[in-house]
Amino acid sequence: MDILEKKQHYIILFDFYGDLLTEKQRQYFKDYYFEDASLAEIANTYGISRNAIFDQLNKTYTILEDYENKLGLYKKYRERNDLYENYETKNNKEMNELINKLRNIE
Repeated sequence: MDILEKKQHYIILFDFYGDLLTEKQRQYFKDYYFEDASLAEIANTYGISRNAIFDQLNKTYTILEDYENKLGLYKKYRERNDLYENYETKNNKEMNELINKLRNIE
């Protein structure tokens, strides 16, 4: 997995499981991925070492992967979308309306 794929992967997992993280883990993750802050900048902001931020981010990755392995929400989401796309190609108007309703529920 290259750097961009890894980044996208963790951002997606964060979307699914971010609320299950501690406030610090969420904030460090947001600063690093959404604010594009460096480890040094984040460390400076919170008055801790760069290595502490690095360790916390690695711990967060492990936690996110663990949640996905146990709950599988992202995997199920991908599988549902694959089914939706498969059925949308059938050109059945009634089926497409049902798929749109299902997608809007999520």
